[in-house]
Amino acid sequence: MVGFFIVLLLCQLAGEVIVIASGAPLPGPVIGMALLFIGLLVKGSVPPTLGELSNGLLSHLSLLFVPAGVGVMLHAELLGNEILPIAVSLVISTLVTLVITAWIMQRFAGRGVDQ
Repeated sequence: MVGFFIVLLLCQLAGEVIVIASGAPLPGPVIGMALLFIGLLVKGSVPPTLGELSNGLLSHLSLLFVPAGVGVMLHAELLGNEILPIAVSLVISTLVTLVITAWIMQRFAGRGVDQ
């Protein structure tokens, strides 16, 4: 299990290195997750131990939001001053996501398994 935890951390580290080296406008962990996904595609399956580790981490996911909550509280005054742009961007991005998701669902809904 420790070996797979190291694999997860190495994927994240590789993502961070790629972002720093290339200046890509993506978070390093996102690129690391893509690298892990590509590795799992090449392997063809998720090893059972990695699945157990992932489920364990996901069961404690709420703990990972504590630092973000502390950051929000730390910058509450700044967020209060910028509430209108934040609210507008949240509403617009949510609507855009809904429209794109609905369009993709509608596009692929006509394709059945037997077609």
